[in-house]
Amino acid sequence: MPHRLGRLAVASLHAELACAPKPGLVTPFDRGSHDDMDASTFLRSLFALRGYFVAIAAAGATAAAFPALRQLGIGAERAMLHATGGINTHRGAIFSLGLLVAAAARLRSRTQAAPDGVAVCHAVGVYWRDALLDAPLDPHSHGQRMRRLHGVAGVREQAAAGFPLLREVALPSLQAALRAGLAQEAALAQTLLQLIAQTDDLNLLHRGGRDGLRFAQRSARTFLEAGGAAQPDWRQQLSRIGDAFVARRLSPGGSADLLACACFLQRQEGL
Repeated sequence: MPHRLGRLAVASLHAELACAPKPGLVTPFDRGSHDDMDASTFLRSLFALRGYFVAIAAAGATAAAFPALRQLGIGAERAMLHATGGINTHRGAIFSLGLLVAAAARLRSRTQAAPDGVAVCHAVGVYWRDALLDAPLDPHSHGQRMRRLHGVAGVREQAAAGFPLLREVALPSLQAALRAGLAQEAALAQTLLQLIAQTDDLNLLHRGGRDGLRFAQRSARTFLEAGGAAQPDWRQQLSRIGDAFVARRLSPGGSADLLACACFLQRQEGL
């Protein structure tokens, strides 16, 4: 099972990359708001991370302590940076998706059944809340500077609380879109815009400040209120939003990480 969960994690990250258009984000067809990376950069990173997700699933299945998971994550970040020439493509996913993979594996080892996505999210908080809140932070990272400057919670707090944005926004949106008959790519796009609309995305704050974050959230809400990805011209609408994001150098990377996590959570229910 660790190998299957690890492969599914990589497949979920690939599904996020392949989804297009995505405002401000890298796709197989454009760089979004990024000058230093493209789809090939992400693919090199994914190749380097394959072993990490299998290893953290195996660690989770044996109820490994948080320091062991953290060391796996540190090693994965080194592998990513080596593969990309120092470019951060998946640091957020190494953390969030890694914890979810470990939690899913641990639940499966106890029950011998596939847990639902909400249970996996809750398990992260149950298993590792205190360790997450006590873990050292890099005070010089973009995310930590934005947390201090704007007083918003980061991904560590999300994880310690059992990922409420995944439980309350991303998973319900993805599941509802698929039940409504949307194709996978449209369902992923719908979920991404729901996340942008409702998340204090630290990447958006870093690139655009409060004004940039509000612009992105308004743009996402306008798209959703008009019918979202159920509209026949949803791709054209997202392309126009993407042009506006690129003009402002906005990139909702935190929302993209959560999208990949939601994709994993939804798919692992069927393993």
